Amino acid sequence: MSTHATVAELEAGLKLIRQAPHSEGPLQLIVRRPDVGEREVLGEGQLDLAEGLAGDGWSRRRGRRGPDPDAQLTLMGSRAAALVARKPERWALAGDQLYVDLDLSEENLPAGTRLAVGSAVIEITPPPHTGCKKFVERFGLDAMLFVNSPTGRALRLRGVNARVVEPGSIAVGDLVRKLPSA
Repeated sequence: MSTHATVAELEAGLKLIRQAPHSEGPLQLIVRRPDVGEREVLGEGQLDLAEGLAGDGWSRRRGRRGPDPDAQLTLMGSRAAALVARKPERWALAGDQLYVDLDLSEENLPAGTRLAVGSAVIEITPPPHTGCKKFVERFGLDAMLFVNSPTGRALRLRGVNARVVEPGSIAVGDLVRKLPSA
């Protein structure tokens, strides 16, 4: 098996991705990024209002204005991760913290939608989550073009940004549930 998925393989995977649950699905992977390029796969974690995923490097990022509160957490659909990564042990390379079997599309989870994860609540935020140079290096140019295509963006194949609105504990296997609109 080659390292990167082909265009045909990526396109063939859309049918399975579109079958992701709409209301609730399992949290399948938690990944903490303590520093640039580092990944720690966790069985459980804490979501914190100030830090995002406790121990993650998000809160220490330096930009002109510091870390972006609307990009405190990133979620990626596990079906999309499986498609581009090709092997479960490569999912974490995508750089997201939470991998969920849930329909992350704009239509299903517009900005402002809240999700219960374990005892925590997170909220989907407006900024798009797109692939970058590192995504291309890890999964190939075809995967980057695929997730950023009009269909890929509508389905949010690269994932979605979120922020913590109620802190709490999370664990692999917890159901991620879409909460009713307020």
